[in-house]
Amino acid sequence: MSNTHEIRDGQSIELLKALHILTRDGKMNQDSRRKLKQVYHLFQFIEPLLKDVKEERGTVTLVDHGAGKSYLGFILYDLFFKDLKDASHIYGIETREALVNTSEALAARLGFSGMSFLNLSVADSITSDKLPATVDVVTALHACNTATDDAIRFALKKQARHIVVVPCCQAEVASVLRKNKGKALTDPLAEIWRHPLHTREFGSQLTNVLRCLQLEAHGYQVTVTELVGWEHSMKNELIIAQFKDLPRRKPAQRLTEMLERIGLQELKDRFFVPTPATAATESVSVA
Repeated sequence: MSNTHEIRDGQSIELLKALHILTRDGKMNQDSRRKLKQVYHLFQFIEPLLKDVKEERGTVTLVDHGAGKSYLGFILYDLFFKDLKDASHIYGIETREALVNTSEALAARLGFSGMSFLNLSVADSITSDKLPATVDVVTALHACNTATDDAIRFALKKQARHIVVVPCCQAEVASVLRKNKGKALTDPLAEIWRHPLHTREFGSQLTNVLRCLQLEAHGYQVTVTELVGWEHSMKNELIIAQFKDLPRRKPAQRLTEMLERIGLQELKDRFFVPTPATAATESVSVA
C-alpha cells in the first residue's frame, strides 16, 4: 500500500482510515503524518509503562482524560491492548457526547471490546461509579487548563502507578499572579512576571513546576521532557510520573513555600498539598 511506510506492522488500516490518518485509498497527507508521528512518539514513552504493569499485575487499566476523538486510546489499544487477550481495559473520558458516541461505534465496529467511553468531565470522573476504584495508568493529552490538574487529582485518588500528561492552555495561575501583582511587586522576583506577556509565560511554566512538585509530594518520581519538536506544537511538555513511594517531606515543603512566596496561597486546594507533617508518612497505596 503506497505512502504507508510509517504504519506499523499489525495495525488496523480500518482504524487509521476512521481516524482520518489514512485516506479511503490508503494514502497519507502531511497533516496525517504529523498526527501519527506525535502519537507514535508518545507511545514510545507509554509502552514501557504498560509492559511494567502487565508484567507485575497481569492486566492493565488505563484512563485517558479529555479523550476527544480518542486518537491516543485507539492507537494504544491497536498497538498494545488488542493482543493481550485478557481483562485489560481503556476508558476514554470526554465531555462532548457526540464524540463519545462516535468512539463507541468505532470500537464496536473494530471489535475493540476492551474500550469504554464515558461522557464525563475530568472533575466528575473523580467521583463517578462508572470507573474502577483503582487504575494503573492515567493519561491526559492536551487537557485544557485545570483539566490537567483534575486528571492528576483523579490519578492520585485512583492510586495510579503511572501518570502521563501533556498540559495545555494554562491560564489559572497567570490570572492569580495578575490579580495579586500589586502586593507581589514588593519582592524583586516579581519582576519575572511584571509584564503581561511574562505573566502569561511564567504562569504556564510555573503551573507545570507546581504539578511536578505536587506529584513528588505524593511519592512519585517525575520526568519532564518534550513530546515532539517545536515545529509540531508549542504545547509539547510531557510530564511522566511513576509511583516509587519516594520521600515526600521536601517536595511538599517546597510546594507550600512556592505558593506562599509567589502569592498563590489560594491555589493550595488546586495543587492538593500534603502538609509537611504528614507528607513524610503519607503513602499512596499502590499494591
